[in-house]
Amino acid sequence: MEQLMGTGVALVTPFKEDFSVDTAGLERVVEHCIQGGIDYLVALGTTAESATLSKSEKQLVVDVIVRTNAGRLPLVLGVGGNNTAAVIEELQTLDLSEFVAILSVSPYYNRPTQEGIYQHFKALGKASPLPIILYNVPARTGSNMLPETTVRLAHDVPKIIAIKEACGDMVQIDKIIKEKPSDFLVISGEDFTALPTVLAGGAGVISVLGQGLPNAFSNMIRLGSAGNADAAYELHHAMSPAIQLIFEEGNPAGIKSVFESLGLCSAVVRLPLVEASLGLKNRISNFLKSFEKVHA
Repeated sequence: MEQLMGTGVALVTPFKEDFSVDTAGLERVVEHCIQGGIDYLVALGTTAESATLSKSEKQLVVDVIVRTNAGRLPLVLGVGGNNTAAVIEELQTLDLSEFVAILSVSPYYNRPTQEGIYQHFKALGKASPLPIILYNVPARTGSNMLPETTVRLAHDVPKIIAIKEACGDMVQIDKIIKEKPSDFLVISGEDFTALPTVLAGGAGVISVLGQGLPNAFSNMIRLGSAGNADAAYELHHAMSPAIQLIFEEGNPAGIKSVFESLGLCSAVVRLPLVEASLGLKNRISNFLKSFEKVHA
């Protein structure tokens, strides 16, 4: 699916000081990504703090992204959970007309077996009107979807077309790339593994930092996809400090500090998350100033 090649970004949900959704800030973030060369946008992922958004707030976020994007980039919607029946109901009742695919996380907290994960996604594949991107993020879910399960789903369920793989293990990623069907996309779910994944034959990344540094990040992925590893790694190494910084005190506290430094939105997050410390904000700001001098 060509629309999901390259650099996608998991958009933040900006908040005002009173913790309400900052729609103007969200518009600025979306425009920043589009103008910066991002290939597609992901709404209501983990980075959007979707766990702390009400149903009406989620709809507001979707409406703002759709309106601001105005058909310019493909859109992906996060729809996942650990209650299979509830996710199926959501898939069948949401208006998905503006989206090209669903991003759905492996069930968390319940810690199902590999067979349970397989049956969960098989059921979603039968119910979903849109193609599905699997999302494996063991650090958040408490379980790792093994390559054998991913490849089995890729072969058995036509609606499952890709995986956002955030295991952080290139051995696991390589195994999926080696054994997957030819048209199944392996998308990095971590900024550090984005370039290695592309150079190994992956389709690209769904990035956090990419929305803050869209030009540099999307250029890195394009260079890697074209086989220009040296130039791509030059950008990778230049951005590596930022990747470490934005995750140092959790996501999306770090990337929202980037946006605060760029003047696009505040760094406010909702409890149980807390805003980045002043020390981290200063280091992020200093990095951005030095990075822009070289990569403006």
